[in-house]
Amino acid sequence: MLLVETYLAPSPLEGLGVFASDFIPAGTLVWVLDPDVDIILTEAQLSERPPVYRQYMQRYAYFDRSLGAYLLDGDHARFLNHCGEPNLDFRADGNGEARRDIHPGEEILCDYSQFMAEVVLLPTVVRHEPARMTA
Repeated sequence: MLLVETYLAPSPLEGLGVFASDFIPAGTLVWVLDPDVDIILTEAQLSERPPVYRQYMQRYAYFDRSLGAYLLDGDHARFLNHCGEPNLDFRADGNGEARRDIHPGEEILCDYSQFMAEVVLLPTVVRHEPARMTA
């Protein structure tokens, strides 16, 4: 669960991204796991879900090696994008803190390899505009 004010906007990296609404000083705790907000599913639980739900989880959740389960962030955090030199650092305890000052309007980025055994970046989902009828 994000502990700072954020908003979603188009990202130059991938689809939507999470952006800081306010100044976030270095060292600020930005994200913590909150089981009341975030969804945690084992492989067995996920396999019992309908295909459309599994596809959704494949896109927006990830297998967290420390939990041994899939984690779907229940807030904007599901749109955190990957970066090799992120401004958000996931510590050994699993919490995320600002590794440097993050300015308003700056995208908050994390390194997926800090919590995923294998980083698999999915292709961008391309949306087509519906055909418009002309008079």
